[in-house]
Amino acid sequence: MESANHSVVSEFILLGLSKSQNLQILFFVGFSVVYAGIVLGNLLILVTVTFDSHLHTPMYFLLINLSCIDMILASFATPKMIMDFLRKQKTISWWGCYSQMFFMHLLGGTEMMLLVAMAIDRYVAICKPLHYMTIMSPRVLVGLLLSSYAVGFVHSSSQMAFMLHLPFCGPSVVDSFFCDLPLVIKLACEDTYLLQLLVIADSGLLSLICFLLLLVSYVVIIYSVRHRAAGGSAKAFSTLSAHITVVTLFFAPCVFIYVWPFSRYSVDKILSVFYTIFTPLLNPIIYTLRNQEVKAAIKRIRTRHINSKHTL
Repeated sequence: MESANHSVVSEFILLGLSKSQNLQILFFVGFSVVYAGIVLGNLLILVTVTFDSHLHTPMYFLLINLSCIDMILASFATPKMIMDFLRKQKTISWWGCYSQMFFMHLLGGTEMMLLVAMAIDRYVAICKPLHYMTIMSPRVLVGLLLSSYAVGFVHSSSQMAFMLHLPFCGPSVVDSFFCDLPLVIKLACEDTYLLQLLVIADSGLLSLICFLLLLVSYVVIIYSVRHRAAGGSAKAFSTLSAHITVVTLFFAPCVFIYVWPFSRYSVDKILSVFYTIFTPLLNPIIYTLRNQEVKAAIKRIRTRHINSKHTL
């Protein structure tokens, strides 16, 4: 038998970012450029790491997985949002809404754990450099990657399982450009207090705890780096600053949104845009413009490409 939520509400209406027609045209152009930048920037990292043997290290193995997740995270809602700027009626089916929530929490939870894995990698590389390749073996890397996806799956499934049984009888208006869990839960036709607590405990505390653990780990690493030689310290600080910037940009909006998701104020759309769209755009910029190894690898690949054309 089909569940009650399907018999009453078959689709949701997304209010988007603005009702102004002029702004929507501006947003269409702007976000189209941003999305193209996300795809091209992360593809650049994937191609560079794949085709340059100097980057076949544990750190860059984790980085290309982060780029893959960022591209998918930006793609679960951004293309629809861009097309919705040209539509008067912005609707999404119930299953489409459910899929957006599932994949957002799957990828978000996976990225959180992947950032923790990258912090572990930096700790070993900086604090135990002589044993780095032994400790961060291929088996350990695959284990960290699979663990990240497993945590993301459990994190998402534990919340989505309850959503399947929630009745929705109207209204069906979501005040955002995609289906976000706290906003959709508020539309249910029954008391969702316990489910709200689950979201806070699951999403909010997971974000907050991971963020605090990462900050503590970076403090430990920085303390260790201060006792190194000047040259090694400069390189370590450069790498750490990139990681800390990425962690802050990703976690700060998540903590704000999911630790206090059911206050009398609506979820901040700017923060939602930031962690679903701008963070995947900034990651490749941070890891290329501030990373000398990646920039050198891009030059080597470009030089090889030019030389190969000359030999033909």
